[in-house]
Amino acid sequence: MTWSPVATVGRERGARGRRAATTALLAATVTAALTAGCTGGSAPGDDGRGASRQSEPGASPSATGSSVLAVKVDNAAAARPHTGVDAADVVYAEQVEGGLSRLMAVYATRLPKAIGPVRSARESDLELLRQFDQPILAFSGAQKKLLPLIDRAPLRAETPGSAPDAYFRGGGKPAPYNLYLRPERLVPEAPGQAALTTGFRYGSAPAGGTATTSQTVRYPAARFTFTWSDSRDRWLVGMDGAPATTADGSRMAAATVVVQYVKVRESAFRDFLGNNTPYTETVGSGKARVLRDGRAYDVNWKREDASDGTAFTTGDGTPVNFAKGQVWVVYAKAS
Repeated sequence: MTWSPVATVGRERGARGRRAATTALLAATVTAALTAGCTGGSAPGDDGRGASRQSEPGASPSATGSSVLAVKVDNAAAARPHTGVDAADVVYAEQVEGGLSRLMAVYATRLPKAIGPVRSARESDLELLRQFDQPILAFSGAQKKLLPLIDRAPLRAETPGSAPDAYFRGGGKPAPYNLYLRPERLVPEAPGQAALTTGFRYGSAPAGGTATTSQTVRYPAARFTFTWSDSRDRWLVGMDGAPATTADGSRMAAATVVVQYVKVRESAFRDFLGNNTPYTETVGSGKARVLRDGRAYDVNWKREDASDGTAFTTGDGTPVNFAKGQVWVVYAKAS
């Protein structure tokens, strides 16, 4: 089994990310509420967790297309169906307040015309995104105490306040579930596969595994189900007991699904209702289940540093290849 070029580039870019992390500082100030960044008229703020950030004039770096675009996407029932998530290279799912779930869609090889609904960022996102070299994070609002951490993170944050032309209201949904991103206004072109410094490997399936038709991951108030389709050669995505579809009616499907068992602990943050915001630790090691080609593989995962990607290996240390196509990573609480 050979190492892929993506993994090699990931290590090189991860090293550059560590060097850049010590000097990177986003020039932004907390000066605008979410409503100031709306391009489609007035609307309620972003779920009460804080204001959007507006960059100082001339402070935002110009888009070069060299970094991945990561977009925070709401996953409440009222936010569905999603737009543009099916074009993402990687979709991360994590638990948020009240036991609900939220998505982060990462784009490198292609950009859809629109993505959304866009919602607020979380502290866990900063650790997760450190694996990429100066990623662009598109989100709408964050808790006020979290904003300084976002400012210091080695990423480029873009909100309706800092990039109003990139966002619009639409989709036939009520606010706050109707905010969408035009990605080409942040990223002129897709940066390419080399920007995906996730550590993921793609190639032939590992030996062994167990024939599996379905896998469910449960959060206190949400659940994901992935069902194998021979005809599609994909894992069909289900959310909260219903098929997950895109805005055009297409069924959402993944080539590879990773159920990654991690530590989920309380953070120092709470939402406007007083619910604690869970912190999902993505640096460390543990167990995971990889689904591909109608089979399940129980494997190990390891991410030594936040600037590294995540390595998945079998019990004897052999790297695990993923199937070519979209990858879903669902973070589940380790027992």
